[in-house]
Amino acid sequence: MAGHSVPVDFRVNPAKISNPVERKTLLQDMLPLIEPFTGSLSEISVCEVPGGNFVALYASDTMTLSVKLYSNGLVTATVEYYTDQVNEHKIANDTHGRALEKQLMAKFGCSVAKVLPAIKRAPPVNPYFTSSDDRLLEYDVDGIVFEEQSEFQKVQIYSTKSFGNLLVLDDLQNLAEKDLPYTHGLMNKDNEDFAGKEILILGGGDGALLWELLKEKPKFVTMIDIDDVVMKACRKHMKSVCGTCMDNYDGENYKIIVGDAIAYMKDYIKEGKQFDYVFGDLTDVPISPTPRGQLWDFLRTILGLGMQCVKPGTGKYMTHAIGIQCASALKMFEEQFEAQDIPVTLTRTSHYVPSFMEFWCFYQATRKAA
Repeated sequence: MAGHSVPVDFRVNPAKISNPVERKTLLQDMLPLIEPFTGSLSEISVCEVPGGNFVALYASDTMTLSVKLYSNGLVTATVEYYTDQVNEHKIANDTHGRALEKQLMAKFGCSVAKVLPAIKRAPPVNPYFTSSDDRLLEYDVDGIVFEEQSEFQKVQIYSTKSFGNLLVLDDLQNLAEKDLPYTHGLMNKDNEDFAGKEILILGGGDGALLWELLKEKPKFVTMIDIDDVVMKACRKHMKSVCGTCMDNYDGENYKIIVGDAIAYMKDYIKEGKQFDYVFGDLTDVPISPTPRGQLWDFLRTILGLGMQCVKPGTGKYMTHAIGIQCASALKMFEEQFEAQDIPVTLTRTSHYVPSFMEFWCFYQATRKAA
């Protein structure tokens, strides 16, 4: 049960908009093409708006059609309706959408015509998230199996048909059951030797990284995550991701600490404790014009402390970043490594993450010998 908005967009010769007779004819000719999918529509108003543009509104008892005609020849039309019947009035299914596109092209000689699938407005469960560069993604969600506001964030686990259960933190997709490539990318799997190594994980509350690292026979892994709600939710609803490692926070060769990773790193530095690998599995690299703001400050703090916890010469700081298409954000992130007092050799890899529907970047920073 949701509102539906179906975008129907096309481009015509600008003369069809500027000329009053041709503009009226365009609207009159467009209605019969759309009405087979909507039913009969009555004209409510047609008026001029600033910039030499025009707006037209049509309606029936169940639908509205709003049309904006731009002076450059762009026509944007939106069919809106509300229904609890999934297949009712589905103007934008593949067959209907393509048929309408062809009719618009033939009738108006359009340079382009596109009918997009219906956008669902305020459905009971939100199916929409975005890629790292703000492209709209719609997921085949069939429910929410967990939801709780923790002290730190909103924690949800969605059930999806394609990706299994999906962890969502503060309305951002975080990790799905089908996202093993993400965890293996973060590990730089098959290119690193974790056997017999001491490892520190900053964050990682879904348990996926810890579970995969334990399969590599490390000496000891310490994981620090501030939000126990996330860990308990994943332990119950994402067992295929975290396995059994979060059933007990103290294992034979690992320990899970519920706490502030920054505070613990400061203590490790005072003690002189260092690790073979430090994983930053916390927030993503933000998108911004410059590396300023609260998130960038947080990333710099984590990076600065994390590098001090890495053993010189052979130790590595490993972290995720953002989608490969976010070139400026990645460049700014790399500059943060270069700005550290501790010199590093930096490498970058990328892996396709199924539930993100994009290639994601991962960094490996080897601390140079003193």
